[in-house]
Amino acid sequence: MRICIPIMEDRGVESAVCEHFGSAPAFLIVDTETNQTRAIVNGDQHHAHGMCQPLSALASQAIDGMVVGGIGRGALLKLQAANIQVFLSGHATVAETLTALKENRLQPVGLEHACAQHGQGAGGHGGGVHR
Repeated sequence: MRICIPIMEDRGVESAVCEHFGSAPAFLIVDTETNQTRAIVNGDQHHAHGMCQPLSALASQAIDGMVVGGIGRGALLKLQAANIQVFLSGHATVAETLTALKENRLQPVGLEHACAQHGQGAGGHGGGVHR
């Protein structure tokens, strides 16, 4: 399975997970079979509220799932429309997140988990999931 996790900066599996999907500086693609990683810069990091284009930075990437600490409703709907599973995680690092995923401890994200609005900065939330 190829999982995408929003990160603060690329440090492989030791990368800190960014709390909010759309504001992440980068995404780490992890192949859970081989543990290979690849970082992708989020060119859509600074977008207006409701204008997140979650697949623009990831357009050429084949991913099966996304693990987030928080995500807006519009971005969630776009990922779901692309048949990408979205999971909720409050773990600090990619390594911790992968362990939880492998142990089936991550819950699927539903619309009830979506953030109502973006806050200021990479970790701000206006509603939804908080760590």
